[in-house]
Parts: sequence; structure tokens; C-alpha cells
Amino acid sequence: MGPRPVRLVRLGPVQPAAQVHRGTHTVPGRGQKHGRRPIRSGRFHRVLWPSNFPILVVPELAEHLSVVLDEFAQANSSAAGSPLRIVVRPGTLGLHRTGRAVDIYEVGGKGIGKWAQEWNAAMQTAAAAKDPQERNRIIDEEKGRNIGYKLYMALQARGGWAQPPGYPVQLFGPWTRSEGPHKQISDRMLHAHRDHIHVAK
Repeated sequence: MGPRPVRLVRLGPVQPAAQVHRGTHTVPGRGQKHGRRPIRSGRFHRVLWPSNFPILVVPELAEHLSVVLDEFAQANSSAAGSPLRIVVRPGTLGLHRTGRAVDIYEVGGKGIGKWAQEWNAAMQTAAAAKDPQERNRIIDEEKGRNIGYKLYMALQARGGWAQPPGYPVQLFGPWTRSEGPHKQISDRMLHAHRDHIHVAK
């Protein structure tokens, strides 16, 4: 059985690029909070965030995520001269409060919610295909071109994310129910992460 589609609602427009700032090295004594720092951009990717919400996280998360994102960008044919754009935004609940979590809202110039909508459409087309080979072709093609899905799977494959006692691994997004790691995610939680990927360290 192929991957199941995820539940989505219509989303508003993605923040325009002019309203985001680029992730860079931290200036000592400026914008730091209890040793937190921004997630650095790498050779193959650029981290951006809304200008009014500078995102500072604990070093463990910043370093781990920066490495994963750059490896992902390089593996997905992002040239150093044209880095893969990744937009992150701050959260206010749970591990966000202590700088241990971040939400990814856009990759490759398209919102995570849009990538998920396209994934759903492809899975519906595959489910309607009568020929098993055609069904598998549609699924494989979508897995190969959908950057949002591929980013989610890369984060899951890398692992090392937070798992507080009594809670699931802190990696949630539109593909959590179909791909894991927490396939028992509630409808409420799945809906809350319909348009972004939440990851914590």
C-alpha cells in the first residue's frame, strides 16, 4: 500500500522574501539570550526568517540543523552559487520557549503546506490508477521531486531529535501520520502542523 495523503486546509500566502532576514554568524553581545544563537546558513543553503522575529536557539539545535540542512541542499543539487532557501519562523509553545525548537515553513521557494498539497494530489492520482506499475510510477516520481517531503524524510533519517519523557520524537509535519516517526499523531496535532515542519533538539 502506498503512502496515505495528509489532511490539509487552504493556507494564506507565504511571507514575501523581502520580509525575511538571512541567517549569519552571531555578533558577540548582540541578540544573544542565554547562549542562544541563530541557525547559520551554509555553503549550499540559506536560512531566512521574518524580520520582526529573530530566531535564536540553543547551540545544539543550531549546529545539528545547520549540518542537516546543508547536506540536504547539497544532495538535492543545490549549487553553492544558488543556495537552497529555507524559511524558518519562531514558535511560542513547548520547547520553543527554551530555544530548543524551530519551525520550517518554506523550502525551495515554496511553502511546506503547498508541497503537502501537491503530495496529496499526487497520492490521490496514484490511488485512482488501475495499473499497479502506473501507481508506483506516480508515487516514485512525487517522492523524487517533492522537496518538502524530501526535507521531512531527511530530518527523520538523520535523527537525534528531542524526545521528552512520555512524549514522541519532536519531529512533526504534514507527513507525520503517513511516514512517522509518530504515526499515531492526533487529528488536532496533525492539523496544527499542516503547513510547517516542527523540529526540536
